[in-house]
Amino acid sequence: MRRAILLTIAFIFVFGLSGCSYNDLTAKQQKVKSSWAGVETQLQRRGDLINNLAEAAKMAGVQEQEVFGKIADARSKLLNAQQAAPSNSDGDKSPEQKQAVLEANNGLGTALGRLLVLQENYPQLRSNENFLKLQDELSGTENRIGVARIDYNKAVEDYNTTRNSFPTVLTASLLGFKEEPYFKADEASKEAPKLDADSLRKKDAPPAPAPANK
Repeated sequence: MRRAILLTIAFIFVFGLSGCSYNDLTAKQQKVKSSWAGVETQLQRRGDLINNLAEAAKMAGVQEQEVFGKIADARSKLLNAQQAAPSNSDGDKSPEQKQAVLEANNGLGTALGRLLVLQENYPQLRSNENFLKLQDELSGTENRIGVARIDYNKAVEDYNTTRNSFPTVLTASLLGFKEEPYFKADEASKEAPKLDADSLRKKDAPPAPAPANK
């Protein structure tokens, strides 16, 4: 009985110290949610543009089937991650789901780099009006993603700092407020893609072996 009383007193004490932090956490979490929505909007536009770039490259006669396959696979992973039903009770994606979206976006960025390098092997792409127009639009989208990324990371920093400060961290732990992930670029994206066109073209199937003489 005495232990239960002590736990009750401790519980009241904790909420007496940090109960007001609940409103701050909620407000800052809502800012993270709105900033994340801006990120997803730009990632969706990027995915659509990359798909159109790939189609324009195919129409220009580009034959690197492996590149197109990686683009389709990366784009599919990003769309699946974005369209996954939110696992949080408040209708928001969990930090783990957001991390999956960010990782899928990095994969799509790697595939995009390989596509753009093809211009070195296919000079006709440099004069393809549709491809160049889409590339310009993609460049603008990358800038928008950069702005959305900064806004999101600022909101995450503000929220995480509040969430991990004492005594707010006690309220956060008890009420299920988790840390949010930062939008970080993939380390591999810092290196320029290397592409060997001859190794990527779809090879003809080898001839079937002649039947053995009986």
